[in-house]
Amino acid sequence: MRKKERRLIVAFHTTHDAMAFEDFCGARGAEGRLIPLPREISAGCGLAWSAPPGDADGLRALLREAGIVPQHVRALEI
Repeated sequence: MRKKERRLIVAFHTTHDAMAFEDFCGARGAEGRLIPLPREISAGCGLAWSAPPGDADGLRALLREAGIVPQHVRALEI
């Protein structure tokens, strides 16, 4: 079994927002990736952004810069 690790998880209202954020972060070299939405979170979209837990404020700044309003931003053990 894979060892769980703490990650910042961003859940989105729509798949379009999730994919737009992936493109936005990729263009800026931001660390993270799209993952299936963890079952601990209930959201409108089946995708989530998983990022290292160290910089929640930086992640929120990226979301603002991208013009994306997340449904949830939470730290989880996944």
